[in-house]
Amino acid sequence: MKRRDLMLGVAAAALAAPRLARAADPRSVLRFAPQADLASIDPIQSNAYVSRNHAALVYDTLFGVDESYRPLPQMLESAVTSDNKLEWVLTLRDGLVFHDGQAVRPEDVVASIKRWGRRDTYGQTFFSQVDDLAPVSDKAVRFQLKKPFRLLPDVLGKPAPQLPVIMPERHAALAVSEQVPEAIGSGPFRFVASERIPGSRAVYEKFAGYAPRGGETSFWSGPKVAHIDRVEWHTLPDAATAAAALQAGEIDWWEQPPADFLPMLRRNRNIRVQVSDDQGVLGVLRLNHLHPPFDNPAIRRAVLGAVVQADYMTAVAGTDSSMWRDKIGFFQPDSPMANDAGMAAMTGDLDRARAALKEAGYKGERVVLAAPTDFPIMNAMSEVAGDMFRKLGFNLDYQALDWATVSQKLNSRAPIDQGGWNINCNFVVGFGCRTPAAHSYLRGSGNAALFGWPSSPRIEELRQRWMDTDDVAEQKQLCRDIQQQAFTDVPYIPLGLFQQMTAFRTSLDGVLKGMPLFYNLRKQA
Repeated sequence: MKRRDLMLGVAAAALAAPRLARAADPRSVLRFAPQADLASIDPIQSNAYVSRNHAALVYDTLFGVDESYRPLPQMLESAVTSDNKLEWVLTLRDGLVFHDGQAVRPEDVVASIKRWGRRDTYGQTFFSQVDDLAPVSDKAVRFQLKKPFRLLPDVLGKPAPQLPVIMPERHAALAVSEQVPEAIGSGPFRFVASERIPGSRAVYEKFAGYAPRGGETSFWSGPKVAHIDRVEWHTLPDAATAAAALQAGEIDWWEQPPADFLPMLRRNRNIRVQVSDDQGVLGVLRLNHLHPPFDNPAIRRAVLGAVVQADYMTAVAGTDSSMWRDKIGFFQPDSPMANDAGMAAMTGDLDRARAALKEAGYKGERVVLAAPTDFPIMNAMSEVAGDMFRKLGFNLDYQALDWATVSQKLNSRAPIDQGGWNINCNFVVGFGCRTPAAHSYLRGSGNAALFGWPSSPRIEELRQRWMDTDDVAEQKQLCRDIQQQAFTDVPYIPLGLFQQMTAFRTSLDGVLKGMPLFYNLRKQA
């Protein structure tokens, strides 16, 4: 039997597995193949996009951004700031109820935002300016600030990991190191924990008690009305299996089809292929700054000089250069803050990079590249990176693992001989890189930063100055300075921008751009 036939049989068996309370009308069930398995149900503990997408079904946020990335009240009836901008009072809408039937209270908001603020890098910056956060009535909370923070609606409504979701106080009271025992929010779908099969399936059902706000649905804002009764996530890491399942109608939506499958999918009149997010996706080469050899900035700069962004983008998005962009820096290239400062550092010259590596004092230490074989985007970039590090002369330990194992490894600060890591290829969505405020990979906050833990006091200083000014010209100059410093300190190496495509059956209407969102969707017979 051919491997593809075997995998198809496995997929068919998984899709046909018994389900509790399965709706009789096929229009009320949506089957979705996510980018990777849902390794964690806790969107605060995990910064994986798959956990973010899960959270978008189950939870809601105080603010939400629309298609123009403007933060608007979401769970809130009102958001009022004092004349001196040092006090914000946020009042909840009526009718907000958690999936367990309990009303959403200000105490839930306070505990949730505090837990999120201990984990999220943008949230940490925000809380450095918060003097007090407490309930002030049975519907409202008050932020008392040390100094004005103009980005409060932006930070509390950001759609990027970690989502500032509101969960019950008993869950939000847990340490960030503890995963919530169950996913209970006030969003349009409830998580059916009894039907979860790690590595295979996650199930969500429409929440009848969801209280939509008024207005029009626009990306992460407005009424998040569920028209589908049941959403099933089926993890299909083999691309051929997922493609066959989509074409046969066994799944309705494939989140991230690899580039080499797109021509075949486009030829099927029952399938629509479109860009999932107009802001694009930026490739990231993350180096662990805690351990040799990448604790040495000169070695990080030597690697930077060897990177050819087009190699990575071709591996991810194919040879059609209209689907990707190279020669980009640390900001989303179409954003007002994008610039060309420091770009001369990316020469793509291997010989020059080898000489720089020798001069920097690389001593032949073993370096571990953690590559998830079941995550096509990361796997493709990892293979290019592995080839580059070998050519540079690194003693490379290329570890081909599943995504769940890689995601756990990335949170480890252990030395290499104790199971740690040195190199990871990852990605960040474009809207998370439009400003230095929200750009979590561009932090230099050391132990408080994302995995890799880069330290750059200069980047942190410039970032704070950017947040403190309303002058656009000054903001742009500060971003030039930030990018110039990033090419010196190398918190990560930018690998280019690509357009991630998504594919779904034409029976689906109302697919929103930006990230997989399951409200607003309708399914025809």
